[in-house]
Amino acid sequence: MGGRMWYLARDAWRLSQARWLSVAIPGPCIVNKRGTDILHDPWFNKDTGFPLTERDRLGLRGLLPPRIISFEQQYERFMESYRSLEHNTQGESANVVSLAKWRLLNRLHDRNETLYYRVLIDNIEDFAPIIYTPTVGLVCQNYGGLFRRPRGMYFSAKDKGEMMSMIYNWPAQEVDMIVITDGSRILGLGDLGVQGIGIPIGKLDMYVAAAGINPRRVLPVMLDVGTNNKKLLDDSLYLGLRQPRLDGDAYLSIVDEFMKAAHARWPKAVVQFEDFQMKWAFETLDRYRKRYCMFNDDVQGTAGVALAGLFGAVRAQGLPLKEFVNQKIIVVGAGSAGLGVLKMAKQAVSKLLGGEENSSANNPFWVLDKDGLITKGRKNLDPNVAPFARSCDSGEIEGLTEGARLLEVVKKVKPHVLLGLSGVGGIFDEQILKAMQNSTSPRPAIFAMSNPTMNAECTASEAFKYAGENIIFASGSPFDNVDLGNGKIGHVNQANNMYLFPGIGLGSLLSGARFISDGMLQAASECLASYITDNEIQKGIVFPSISSIRKITAEVGAAVVLTAVEESIAEGHGNIGFKELSYMSKGETMAYVSRNMWYPIYLPLIQEK
Repeated sequence: MGGRMWYLARDAWRLSQARWLSVAIPGPCIVNKRGTDILHDPWFNKDTGFPLTERDRLGLRGLLPPRIISFEQQYERFMESYRSLEHNTQGESANVVSLAKWRLLNRLHDRNETLYYRVLIDNIEDFAPIIYTPTVGLVCQNYGGLFRRPRGMYFSAKDKGEMMSMIYNWPAQEVDMIVITDGSRILGLGDLGVQGIGIPIGKLDMYVAAAGINPRRVLPVMLDVGTNNKKLLDDSLYLGLRQPRLDGDAYLSIVDEFMKAAHARWPKAVVQFEDFQMKWAFETLDRYRKRYCMFNDDVQGTAGVALAGLFGAVRAQGLPLKEFVNQKIIVVGAGSAGLGVLKMAKQAVSKLLGGEENSSANNPFWVLDKDGLITKGRKNLDPNVAPFARSCDSGEIEGLTEGARLLEVVKKVKPHVLLGLSGVGGIFDEQILKAMQNSTSPRPAIFAMSNPTMNAECTASEAFKYAGENIIFASGSPFDNVDLGNGKIGHVNQANNMYLFPGIGLGSLLSGARFISDGMLQAASECLASYITDNEIQKGIVFPSISSIRKITAEVGAAVVLTAVEESIAEGHGNIGFKELSYMSKGETMAYVSRNMWYPIYLPLIQEK
């Protein structure tokens, strides 16, 4: 098919999808700028795509080359540049190639957001690993040298008392989604201080691409309260405060002030907390979750994705979902992500047992941290971990003792699932993976969920090589499927939060939820788990392809809206109130969510009079 015909066919398909989803095409966009100010604003800039009428209307004639290049031609020109970069960097190290790709995409993002998001949405499988995990970790590590243009807002310890006025420096009148970090635990890389701003930027790019949040209505935020990373403090390119991290009440007063300021200006905005160290992840979640519409993705998003994978593992064994309560699950890592998974999985067990909190089947977990197996006999046992600690009496622990190492635990427990959220690369070594061959399950599941790639507990090829060809494998960072020979494929699932947090945020926004409840999060996880067909499950697929991320997000978002309405915590969004939401069927709710997803097209620009 010729190039032009290919574009026409593609756009006809998109229009058919738009009609199916009842997407409303927005009207003209009113701008209060002219001339070069528009060309320098990535929200409005169309590069060489401005038609003559707009060039005259907005004072652009003579400021651009005379030839008008269509949106489709601009798109293809960028993709040619990207393909050329791939060709020219063959043989370079993976990090060099990833950063080169990130720079190319970032330059487009700085110049033309509409084209940037069209490129991202249409090539999400290729570009998500560049703008999100795993490359975003590399970007954060090198942010001082990569910085060219500010994006988002920075609130520092030096701004105490000024945040209520500072928040009005942000040019957008409306903000729907805020992602905030303090840089204290970036992925598995630790304290990266102000360089952690790359995480909110990457997360919000996924919100735009997956959930259709309008990019003019998102805000990445860095809370710079200092850093305890000496290497950064000694780095001449470090852009943050050169002081130790605040702690205690001094720290909380900074977060409190920001949350009050943001809520005062945008009371309906959803706030996502990201990459806070465990101490503050749980403290801030407990502190704010009933006062604001907020959630912590590391605690709750990771938990939801992991739970969906655990449900898939039960189905892969040919068992009904109620058998989840009888699974044996080893969780390696008792940080914010690990504890989030444990708490949500415990809620699921309780639900399946009809609310029986004290059943002996209520703890199918063996939890390990850096000191080994966690039992009730541990000194100074963390209260958050205590409900999941194993008992040392009555032989319940199968002969294991406090601090038992992972290999011993795997050999004695013979788990159905080995789930890693440790942040320790390679901890699932050959011996441990071989021990999983003796699992109680006919199809043991190995989830190596730590990010970035170098922190994955094992690689996909290692898992299939040592644990057997019949396993279910999932990882936080992307790996290629594994060729098992004889035409067999070892399917690699990406157990990444991108399947859930966009839908949680979108559903919470469109429902106008006063807060994000456990029920809304559970509904999101169950929706993701149900997305996979029985045929896919039998192949070892427990998470869908990222290529369908918008459809997945719409379904997850609808499930969140329906639950918010059912729990009477929805207040509506825009001109859709609680009453209208309460009358919507599941199909109508899905259409409502889809209709409110932004899609990148060049809108006519009209100058404000």
